[in-house]
Amino acid sequence: MNLIYEDGDGRMSCMDTNDFAAQTEQIKKRLYRTAFLYLGSECMALDAVDEAIYRGFISLKKLRQPEYFETWLTRILINECKKELRRRKRRQPFESAPEIIENTYDSLSLKEALASLPQELKDVIILRYFAGFTLAETAQNLEIPQGTVVTRQRRALSLLRLELLED
Repeated sequence: MNLIYEDGDGRMSCMDTNDFAAQTEQIKKRLYRTAFLYLGSECMALDAVDEAIYRGFISLKKLRQPEYFETWLTRILINECKKELRRRKRRQPFESAPEIIENTYDSLSLKEALASLPQELKDVIILRYFAGFTLAETAQNLEIPQGTVVTRQRRALSLLRLELLED
């Protein structure tokens, strides 16, 4: 099935469901890693990735430039993660079972230090160091200028350094 739509310049673009599935398959590990770092739970991360992929598929006709598919889908995922965090904050959940934690995020002090950062700084660190995005990709995903990403990254790293040295 082809999804044909008009982009902002009046040109026609298309991406079929097979292209969507193939591109999604290529980036699913990166999406999961990003969601896990936002949500801190394997189960919630899987749910967020599933929901983001579903919302991306439903909204595929809104994708103006297929070359930015990964950035577009990552942005949808970040919005899903933030929505879940807001929902979780309202509910005050019960203690959950311990989750399997990836090696890159298994240090409890690092996890606590990262959790203590303001959300705007945490976003940059998660995307840059744990999800592996470049400065430009991080700026696109967060919809902020590259210079702002650099400033937030520098500020976050110095706060993390202070927090970890205190321990």
